[in-house]
Amino acid sequence: MNLGPTELIIILIIVILLFGVGRIGKIAGELGGGIRAFRKGLQPEENTDEKTSEKDEPKA
Repeated sequence: MNLGPTELIIILIIVILLFGVGRIGKIAGELGGGIRAFRKGLQPEENTDEKTSEKDEPKA
């Protein structure tokens, strides 16, 4: 099933009418935040020993 530009525009108009522009923006922002959190979770953790040793050392 191929959707052409006309069908996509009609679907977009229906979605905007159902949810409203503000709510769609909020949903898109939450989706972006979820994707960022997922990508961050996939990255290997950095060595936290270096960070904690910097905090433990007294600064002169």
